[in-house]
Amino acid sequence: MEPNTLLDSVLDEAGISHAGLAAHVNEAGRARGLSLRYEHTAVARWLKGQRPRGQVPDLICEVLGQRLHRALTLDDIGLGTPGRGRAPDTPLSGFVERATALWRSDEQQRPHVVTAPAVTGTRAVIPVWEWENPPEDGDVSRSGPTRVGRADIAMLRAARAHYEQMYRKAGGVATRARVVGFLNAEAAPLLRGSYTDATGRQLHRATGGLVSVAGICAYDSDAHGLAQRYFHQALRLAKASKDRGLGAYVIALLVNQSLYLKEYRQAVAFAESALRAAGVGITPALAADLYAMQAKAYARLGDGTSALDCIRRAEAAAERISRGQEPEETGYVQPGLVNVQVAEALLSLGDLRAAREHAATAVGAPAHDRGRVHRLAMLTHIELRQGDADRAVATAVEMTERARGMESRRLRDRLRAVREHLVQSGCSATSEAAELIDGALRVPL
Repeated sequence: MEPNTLLDSVLDEAGISHAGLAAHVNEAGRARGLSLRYEHTAVARWLKGQRPRGQVPDLICEVLGQRLHRALTLDDIGLGTPGRGRAPDTPLSGFVERATALWRSDEQQRPHVVTAPAVTGTRAVIPVWEWENPPEDGDVSRSGPTRVGRADIAMLRAARAHYEQMYRKAGGVATRARVVGFLNAEAAPLLRGSYTDATGRQLHRATGGLVSVAGICAYDSDAHGLAQRYFHQALRLAKASKDRGLGAYVIALLVNQSLYLKEYRQAVAFAESALRAAGVGITPALAADLYAMQAKAYARLGDGTSALDCIRRAEAAAERISRGQEPEETGYVQPGLVNVQVAEALLSLGDLRAAREHAATAVGAPAHDRGRVHRLAMLTHIELRQGDADRAVATAVEMTERARGMESRRLRDRLRAVREHLVQSGCSATSEAAELIDGALRVPL
């Protein structure tokens, strides 16, 4: 079940509590000859995605419509016909309402939204399939209360760059509330504004880049279901913008999440979709990252031949990267990123010598602190596997110092994993580094 953020949003707008809605639904039911005994717990289940039976969805529309002095449909409250999927050509206006309802629920820290698990199987694949296949949006123009202009789009682009840098320096836990607040306060009114088709394409592209950052921050905060929904939103916005490169970038984020969730076959399939759909328009940096992540997935699946083939493709693409020709979103593909990805794949394949060479190259390349922490963690692990405890301790100490001040659950995962490997090595020299990591983990997020 997916959280019903539309119902949550309408409830909030109506200013009615869970218990209040239950009581009003019971009363409306009695007027129809129904004996209903709903309590606030039932409303909580509806918000988590459970669909009430019989006439109850219509009663909810009636109660909330009277409260808001306007007619509401089942789709308005997220209780449309069960089993009827959203078609790829769903009007953007409906998508905008669902998207902004999610942002609102996230900003208000609704538990059923923040703690929702990631979907798997067909439900995870459909948004990618819809992005890749027709129909396209013929016209994204809209009439609204506010005229959207170039300055508004420039603001959204600047915000994306601003929050991406904040994420790199402070972590997703600290950044998430800020970017979601911006989406609600600034991006939502613009999407509901007035714009031509050409301006609308730019607006959806700029918003898609910003929503991607929100998804990254949610992923970094361990809110995987929420992150996935943000990524799916960004993919829909990319389709509306007609920017295949942006869509491929968003799929790269889904590939990365699939790897973390150990959905390795899904990671391979998603990367193939991005590479296929973006075609010759894909940039070398994004192609390099997609091939490198595919290599990691194949290595985890035990397919060494495919992993090595993807490594060669990733390295070839990385050699073609030209910073002046890359979009701002692929700026994360810095020198050394492909090396650390390749090192992880080679480590899974058991080639420690080659893995260490790539990890050392990655550490020697320039990178922001967040990226350096990941690279140092990988090098520490490989050095311990090779029995080089003294070097591993020095690397782990540098890694821990670099991580200070960042609020990121993914970096904490890295620190804990390194600490475990240090302790398992059984070397007395590793105790100092382990204690340093303990200190860094002492402050709760």
